[in-house]
Amino acid sequence: MKKIIFPVLAASFILVSCEKTANKTTKRDIAVTYPQTEKKPVVDEYFGTKVTDNYRWLEDDRSPETENWVKAENEVTFDYLSKIPYRSQLKDRLSELWNFEKVGTPFKEGKHTYYFKNNGLQNQYVLYRTDENGKDEVFLDPNTFAEDGTTSLGNLSFTKDGKTLAYSISEGGSDWQKVIIMDSETKEIKGDTLVDVKFSGISWKGNEGFYYSSYDKPEGSVLSAKTDQHKLYFHKLGTPQSSDQVVFGATPEEKHRYVGGSLTEDDRYLLVSASTSTSGNKLFIKDLSNPNSKLTPIIDNFDSDTYVIENKGSKLYLVTNLNAPNKKIVTVDASNPTPENWKDFIPETENVLSPSTGGDYFFTKYMVDAVSKVLQYDYDGKLVREIKLPGVGTAGGFGGKKEEKELYFSFTNYNTPGSSYKYNVEDGSYKLYWKPSISFNSDDYESKQVFFTSKDGTKVPMIITHKKGLELNGKNPTILYGYGGFNVSLTPSFSIGNAVWMEQGGVYAVPNLRGGGEYGKKWHNAGVQMKKQNVFDDFIAAGEYLIENKYTSSDFLAIRGGSNGGLLVGATMTQRPDLMRVALPAVGVLDMLRYHTFTAGAGWAYDYGTSEQSKEMFEYLKGYSPVHNVKPGTEYPATMVTTGDHDDRVVPAHSFKFAAELQDKQKGNNPVLIRIETNAGHGAGTPVAKTIEQYADIFGFTLYNMGFDSLPNPPKSKIKS
Repeated sequence: MKKIIFPVLAASFILVSCEKTANKTTKRDIAVTYPQTEKKPVVDEYFGTKVTDNYRWLEDDRSPETENWVKAENEVTFDYLSKIPYRSQLKDRLSELWNFEKVGTPFKEGKHTYYFKNNGLQNQYVLYRTDENGKDEVFLDPNTFAEDGTTSLGNLSFTKDGKTLAYSISEGGSDWQKVIIMDSETKEIKGDTLVDVKFSGISWKGNEGFYYSSYDKPEGSVLSAKTDQHKLYFHKLGTPQSSDQVVFGATPEEKHRYVGGSLTEDDRYLLVSASTSTSGNKLFIKDLSNPNSKLTPIIDNFDSDTYVIENKGSKLYLVTNLNAPNKKIVTVDASNPTPENWKDFIPETENVLSPSTGGDYFFTKYMVDAVSKVLQYDYDGKLVREIKLPGVGTAGGFGGKKEEKELYFSFTNYNTPGSSYKYNVEDGSYKLYWKPSISFNSDDYESKQVFFTSKDGTKVPMIITHKKGLELNGKNPTILYGYGGFNVSLTPSFSIGNAVWMEQGGVYAVPNLRGGGEYGKKWHNAGVQMKKQNVFDDFIAAGEYLIENKYTSSDFLAIRGGSNGGLLVGATMTQRPDLMRVALPAVGVLDMLRYHTFTAGAGWAYDYGTSEQSKEMFEYLKGYSPVHNVKPGTEYPATMVTTGDHDDRVVPAHSFKFAAELQDKQKGNNPVLIRIETNAGHGAGTPVAKTIEQYADIFGFTLYNMGFDSLPNPPKSKIKS
């Protein structure tokens, strides 16, 4: 499958922070009158315990009542934000800094070389191509898909000869996508558009057709109803979607929530991965050179994460964490591929492995305390060299077809805009391919990695980034960003939004919490289910470290996270409302008793467990679930919840109910707002214009509630506000 390759300096979902002296007050002068959110109690019973849900009605995303509530809340929120005196200054500076050319690393398909580019403030990146004579042209412009820029490009997949392309699009940020087939030479659309495709790759079988995945369309709301049975289909060109063959997943008694199909580069083997949760997968193989072959299991349980990265004839190379928490590469013959026949090819090390292939070599990318290290191996498992990277940070790429002798990689860190490099696989030399021309001087900023001690004595790393010469006086506005879940690793990367914040003197701190993947499966498992509190304890300890070491104080600390990170923020602010001044939960999983009843939420049970699993698990979830732990008469920090009305990954009802609880029970004058982006989803494909507005609102809200009546370091923009 050919994956979309985005520029290395795409806007990060991660946010940043600030410094200087504020006119600190305990009460801001913007009055807030919240809409009256009606309570319509619904009582559920779990293992003999009754739980009242006053705002269940907000789960109905199709009802006029919910629609009216969204409008009323947005009116209050945007009225408040409009009165922040420097909101427009922030937006102007974000727009100014964002407005530079961004170019992605190129990839070859057929006789053309393709690359993504954004001229500056285009809502979506444009796909260009260069022919054999060096002539450039616009190939596919997603900005033409919708006037407001809310239709985005998803996956790309070309046939081996490069003559046919299948690409997916998302409308309004939804995970439900359409797949469009195009003749890449004439740019004419071929056949019917496939609809109702979700969580899918696109993998061609020759020029005949391709494999893709989806769910049956659910009853009820397509944005919130449960989707529980993922299926792999084969679409034959020139035939209607209604006749597409189900390849895997048709057995109703055995549900798999995530199913994907891919082919080896030589088109010989079909590989099918099937999972019931976001961790662990079964793996099957079919020899397409034998018409009578069947899908046979490589692994028939969910005890590991395993996939085939490469093959050479019948020799398979698999990446696995089976008995290797930090992952390793093994080999086996496809005729007898089960684990007892595996042989180590690149053994497990003390660092987490993330490999790729290209140019007839393996590239093993390791995380060493969340920082990249890259080694190159040949197909005999012999180490060729360690690649000396441009600096300390995050390297990506090093992938391509076997015959390519030049590959591309990207490099970035928290204070250095991402650049891309062209790498020679034979001699290990590389040269700069593209570097952004951006009016941000990285030399004025620095990043430092520290290790702090969590509640149970565990050492946790954190990278702190800010202007050089920062005075450690406890008065530097700081955003502490975290995630801590699903084996996701937070490695150093540059964000334009963060750059604007740091221009204001901001401190940006990112701890690598348990539940993430920075130290392999053991680190992940240390923050799941009955150990989830470890993640919140790590985050709290990170905040305490920043305060104890005078980077900031509770009056100047904001906490920020999205999705699972939104849960992190919600749990932390309800457990320790005294720790921070501002809380910014984005698209968060906030109702832990019901998350698994929406869309594909049941697949997150590996990390969370479910309220139906056991009495012990129910009580544990209820004990930290943000929606269920808002206490009346408590002074919570100034809070701005953010979500999108088309988010069908973490449905907005989570955020709606949490905001309603906070507004009802908040003591004191700290505002509780909810900013609901319309025609937007979980975050992917958000138009640049909307992203800039979101950053300006979040930064403005944060600074204002830390007591800043004017910007600490007003931007020297030609635009006056």
